[in-house]
Amino acid sequence: MKRTSTEFDQVIAVCRALFEKKMKDYGPAWRILRLPSLTDQIFIKAQRIRGLQENSVRKVDEDETSEFIGIINYCVMALIQLDKGVVNQPDLNLEEALQLYDEKVAITKSLMENKNHDYGEAWRDMRVNSLTDLILQKLLRVKQIEDNQGKTLVSEGIDANYQDMLNYAVFSLILLDYPNNK
Repeated sequence: MKRTSTEFDQVIAVCRALFEKKMKDYGPAWRILRLPSLTDQIFIKAQRIRGLQENSVRKVDEDETSEFIGIINYCVMALIQLDKGVVNQPDLNLEEALQLYDEKVAITKSLMENKNHDYGEAWRDMRVNSLTDLILQKLLRVKQIEDNQGKTLVSEGIDANYQDMLNYAVFSLILLDYPNNK
């Protein structure tokens, strides 16, 4: 499991670096996005991945790695929005945004390590296509919870679903041997 922890950190380092660059380019404009908007952005990325996995012809010369990175970063943004709420005007500087990013990733990594212990790293024997399907399933769950105004009877909350999607996207990138093969 130490290997998984190291690989997780390598993937997150790439994602965080992109997040930081986009923060420098655009600032924290994403802070105005409501949770359903972030969920829909993740959904678009997951649908594109599924399309790339199913279609032999690609009209845009990109692979699924950039979309998994997007899923990871949008999940972090959603986790931040869950805690801080939505604002009408961007309100974070780069340092604050990166600190929040690191906090959300650390919590999510801890969850991954605990689940990995209990499940015995079963994800390593999974296919990336299956992880994509699990991300899409989690998205449909989140959409239903959002439609229910966040109320659940027996299910985990939205935050746990975003964390699982983030971890599934990291697992996918590890299985794709990213960033080692870029």
